[in-house]
Amino acid sequence: MAKNTICIWYDKDAEAAARFYAETFPDSKVHAVHRAPSDYPSGKKGDVLTVDFTVAGVRCIGLNGGTAFKQTEAFSFQIATDDQHETDRYWNAIVGNGGQESACGWCKDKWGVSWQITPRTLTEAMAAGGDEAKRAFEAMMDMKKIDVATIDKARRG
Repeated sequence: MAKNTICIWYDKDAEAAARFYAETFPDSKVHAVHRAPSDYPSGKKGDVLTVDFTVAGVRCIGLNGGTAFKQTEAFSFQIATDDQHETDRYWNAIVGNGGQESACGWCKDKWGVSWQITPRTLTEAMAAGGDEAKRAFEAMMDMKKIDVATIDKARRG
């Protein structure tokens, strides 16, 4: 077990979420599914309790904890993309599987987990600073899914 692992709370669908992530993102895998050894407040003996998985190289544990806590944008996965094709692929997979669009490259999957699908050109523009960053930032503010060509045009002025 890794020294530091992200634990993500799900109502009851940690296994389905982990399998979706493994199918969608490279360097992702479901490692193990653990069942409850006895009844617990939000489930019964034999129900899936935790799922060990990796999503885009990050080790995680999905916990089926019930409805006590909800996902918020305070936690998100940020996925760096190289081009519009990759941006579209991840965005469409998340939104098209019962998720929802948000603003500035953010979306939520159907389990409520937030994702930032962020083209590297946008990150590079922010790192460049100055007028280039300002133009790219202002262009991004009007977007849901990031349009790479529009960000590249804004970077050039």
